[in-house]
Amino acid sequence: MTAVGRLPAGGYDAVWASPGRVNLIGEHTDYNDGFVLPFALPHSTVVAATRRDRPEWTVWSETTGETVRFGPDERVGGWAAYVAGIVWVLREAGHDVPGADLKVTSDVPLGAGLSSSAAIECAVMAALVDLAGADLPMPLRPRLAQRAENEYVGAPTGIMDQAAATLCRAGHALFLDCRSLATEHVPFDLAAERLAMLVVDSKAPHAHVSGEYAARRRSCEEAAKILGVAALRDVDADGLPDALAELGDEVLRKRVRHVVTEDQRVLDTVAALRAGDVRAVGPLMTASHESMRDDYEITVPQVDTAVRVALEHGAYGARMTGGGFGGCVLALVDEEHRDTVAAAVREAFAADGFTPPDTFVVTPGEGTRDVGGRAARRPGRRWS
Repeated sequence: MTAVGRLPAGGYDAVWASPGRVNLIGEHTDYNDGFVLPFALPHSTVVAATRRDRPEWTVWSETTGETVRFGPDERVGGWAAYVAGIVWVLREAGHDVPGADLKVTSDVPLGAGLSSSAAIECAVMAALVDLAGADLPMPLRPRLAQRAENEYVGAPTGIMDQAAATLCRAGHALFLDCRSLATEHVPFDLAAERLAMLVVDSKAPHAHVSGEYAARRRSCEEAAKILGVAALRDVDADGLPDALAELGDEVLRKRVRHVVTEDQRVLDTVAALRAGDVRAVGPLMTASHESMRDDYEITVPQVDTAVRVALEHGAYGARMTGGGFGGCVLALVDEEHRDTVAAAVREAFAADGFTPPDTFVVTPGEGTRDVGGRAARRPGRRWS
């Protein structure tokens, strides 16, 4: 049963869905004003909203079974902070957000690096914007959702997750310039090439609010300041040797080398997809993983094992996706070999004593979308 089908029975004024995402390539480049290439999962978080007559919000989560209630001036923690943060940021931006009862269901795996947090943020935003009848175009929403996560929740994430959850298009990867927010929907048709994207959920959890993610971001900001650039995006591959020579600290050198080479790998991947050469993406994925492992130092044994075993069993490329320290691995494989690769990874995890992984195949899905509700059917309704 889909997340929509699991909603409690009832008539809702607005029902919106936002997907989780995987990042094909471009890790830890977003907060460096660089380039990323995510695509939306078929897995989504669904928010069903019913208007209330007073400025108060209640939110029920199918996942936790909890109901949280808060007013406009109350600070909320835990999972409900992602909901309250959106109410806060919309009000801060001058939108008259009505009170609402919200029901949340989701089939986006939690703690797997698939951006379940952005999925709930963007679905809540869409539902509340719908209830308010506000004119808030989709391209403007990711920045607000990112602000909610940064300033209200306290997670120093870049804008990629919210942009992917909002803007992705089925059958495409989203090429995003994180400085200008310019986007391009790049065709990514795996089935036409008889390929599959296997996801391995390592079950090694990560947490962006933890110190390691923030430490990587601070290192990049420090390096940019030393190099006299606004962000590491401004150091290109040709200028990398000079930049590394200017940095006295080996850790900073490694962090800069990852970000600069990762930006270039995103550009090379986009070029390969534009040319229709999907298999050429494989070696770039593997190089990305090696850079995350050796220079950015954000992988763990479970994801390294999944990458190694996938490559040993014929994957064209494999890499960790997400912020790191756990989460999921992507492996680009022939469609006919996907089960073989998945079985080999499970066997390797068992041999190493790791928690059994989940494996599944994904295709590029759709971003934030209206999936029902009375508001969606009102005559003459204008959509952002």
